[in-house]
Amino acid sequence: MNFAPAFQPVIQVLWYIISLIVLANVLKSPWFKGWMGECLVNISARLFLDKNTYNLIRNVTLPTEDGTTQIDHIIVSPFGVFVVETKNMKGWIFGSAHQRQWTQKIYKYSQKFQNPLHQNYKHVKTLQALLGLSDAQIHSVVVFVGDATFKTEMPANVRWGGGYIRFIKA
Repeated sequence: MNFAPAFQPVIQVLWYIISLIVLANVLKSPWFKGWMGECLVNISARLFLDKNTYNLIRNVTLPTEDGTTQIDHIIVSPFGVFVVETKNMKGWIFGSAHQRQWTQKIYKYSQKFQNPLHQNYKHVKTLQALLGLSDAQIHSVVVFVGDATFKTEMPANVRWGGGYIRFIKA
């Protein structure tokens, strides 16, 4: 007796459920969150920065003395070169310009992460050395996307959402 036709609907449902579980895990992964945050910054730059004035370069890997460094976005304009670090985070964000680590707090859960200004400093200095730019010609910008709320005073070059566009235009 052939049982294949009887199991066909069960196999189809299992395949559907397994596909949904895999998709849900990918959507929750840090890789996907980072990629999605970078896409949002990329789209807003393309929509709100004049293409004749601002040139967007994304996902640049540069050599350093101790390996490589990856820059999310570089925006080149007559007003300078902007090195943009993107963070896709939620919850409350605590930190100051000089702290080595900042804190993300979601309800009772707290997690420390590297100060993105320090992370971007390496990007800026690497690009500056490669291109021979002065401090006045290159600018560090950190963009938080997602459902993050700053709970401490942030430096002017740390922005949430589209605020980085206003910073660059200013």
